[in-house]
Amino acid sequence: MNIIIVDDDQLVSLSLKTILEAGNNINVLDIGKDGEDAINLYKQYIPDVLLMDIQMANMTGLEAASAIIAQYPDAKILLLTTFSDDEYIVKAIRLGAKGYILKQDFESIAPALFAVHNGQTVFGSEIIEKLPGLWNSNQTRNVSNTNYKNFNLTDKEYDIIKLVADGQNNKEISSELFLSEGTVRNYISNILEKLELRDRTQLACFYYNELN
Repeated sequence: MNIIIVDDDQLVSLSLKTILEAGNNINVLDIGKDGEDAINLYKQYIPDVLLMDIQMANMTGLEAASAIIAQYPDAKILLLTTFSDDEYIVKAIRLGAKGYILKQDFESIAPALFAVHNGQTVFGSEIIEKLPGLWNSNQTRNVSNTNYKNFNLTDKEYDIIKLVADGQNNKEISSELFLSEGTVRNYISNILEKLELRDRTQLACFYYNELN
């Protein structure tokens, strides 16, 4: 897997390069120091995954990610940061980043890179715990919030997607909607197939991006 690392701390970039290339089947094509470097290096190499910090001088990682995804919609960008700021998380999800993990969760970086490369959406455990609360003000569906119908989803499917996004497991969803756990599993499998998504994490991100 070929990646690019962009971080304004060169020591961090070089350390990540050394560690990730040590027996992980990861090749670091180049490293950059800011968002402008990220855009230029992405155009030059078209890497499998771009591993990028958020807070950088001149141009932030979020600004660079937005510019790259606008030109390369299939770009796989994993944001790596020391910040778990709610605003950053929301922006990362909405602009289409494939992952957002904290630097201190160091052991998860290589697995996260491979997961993103394989088409999964990855958020660190601390981030996942935050997601439901970020949309508390929109937790009740109303008449104006019917854009789920644009995806050929039924009311029941929408309700299940929302509960998945709220972090509920199948047992909790079955209790909430008065369905059997088997029925809930079938619903979720059908929803994932209909929306061409891989797992519950991607489904939650779909809810926040498209249905909320």
